[in-house]
Amino acid sequence: MQNKDDAAPGLRERKKRATRAALADAAVRLAAEHGAENVTVEAISSAAGVSTRTFFNYFDSHDDAFLMIDAEVGKRIRRTVREAPAGLPVLDVLRQAFSAELMDVEERHEIWSLRAKVFQRSPHLLVRGLGAHMAEELELAETVAERLGRAEGEPLGLYPRLVAAVAATAIRVSVEEWCARTPDVAFAVVFRDAFDHLASGLHDPPPGARSGPPTGTDS
Repeated sequence: MQNKDDAAPGLRERKKRATRAALADAAVRLAAEHGAENVTVEAISSAAGVSTRTFFNYFDSHDDAFLMIDAEVGKRIRRTVREAPAGLPVLDVLRQAFSAELMDVEERHEIWSLRAKVFQRSPHLLVRGLGAHMAEELELAETVAERLGRAEGEPLGLYPRLVAAVAATAIRVSVEEWCARTPDVAFAVVFRDAFDHLASGLHDPPPGARSGPPTGTDS
């Protein structure tokens, strides 16, 4: 995965990300303890040490905080896709774009695990999250199509939608697999292996292998 020094944000952006993370962490912890339906915006804001007004600068509702929805992440990923070198394959571009946004995942294992438990107890959040992620995937597919030279007015096409959905699914499965296997394996390893499998065409793994890079790679 990408080194943190390669794309360090400015001070203002770091503060915004820290506030958003504090709110999301507080929301998930409270939901894990009390149930998502019993957690209020006021309680989340208080636990994070900010005002409710500040909360609504970052999230439209407490459900969005549980889901950790961040429109800015999608914007940054799409910008990375647009600005990547022209000769780079789309899947490699997406790997780099997602990697840049997942540099802190290793430090937030507890929150990701708690979030999974919250989702299990509150199925409506899964539905809400699916809708949000599908919308993000469609926007990413539009950006991929632009990168591939789609003319104005042309249909989106199968490939942009497919590669955006597959990459997003690889992220979700990587996080789930990592949460299940921690501390046996680092997230960066699971992330790398997931995208290596995609790049190889999803060939069958060696007999008896639970995970790891696909056969015939140097990863």
